[in-house]
Amino acid sequence: MILLRHGQSEFNLHFTATRRDPGIEDPGLTEHGHAQAEAAASALEGHSLRRLIVSPYTRTLQTAAPVLARRPLDVEISAEIRERFHFTCDIGSPPDRLAERFPDHDFAHLPTRWWPDETETEEAVIERANRFRAAMAARPDWRETLVVSHWAFILALTGQSLTNGSWINYDPTSPPPSALRWRP
Repeated sequence: MILLRHGQSEFNLHFTATRRDPGIEDPGLTEHGHAQAEAAASALEGHSLRRLIVSPYTRTLQTAAPVLARRPLDVEISAEIRERFHFTCDIGSPPDRLAERFPDHDFAHLPTRWWPDETETEEAVIERANRFRAAMAARPDWRETLVVSHWAFILALTGQSLTNGSWINYDPTSPPPSALRWRP
């Protein structure tokens, strides 16, 4: 499968410059983030994909949009692949608001508040990643799946730290990473 980290968000832009939480809930992509999403979609055009699994945050849904504009895929919105809840940007939008902004997707299965109430431990993210890895390894179509997710979730799944808009091939039948390097 292919794992794609969302493009640069308004949060990423401000946090990178200041190293302080700018207080932006469920941020969208910056202009640069939209360009990264377009570049990723273009680079992935030659890959055989049938399914897209995307986190319900605005930044991931916007990152997935150029891929879906180029080809039809079966889409699954999954809160399990969300970002680690740690900053203001990790407060999501309720399903009804997401449905208004992204009417081509089904959010009805999400609870009104699908993100945690407090900071998520590294162990909790690793546990989610392990559940996802096992579920994907059991699916016969994992090789034709694109997952649009977040830095901490992809790190917990693979042990790799991806930059905004970058992607990697990943085999969910591989063992979990033996060690992770979380940012301080």
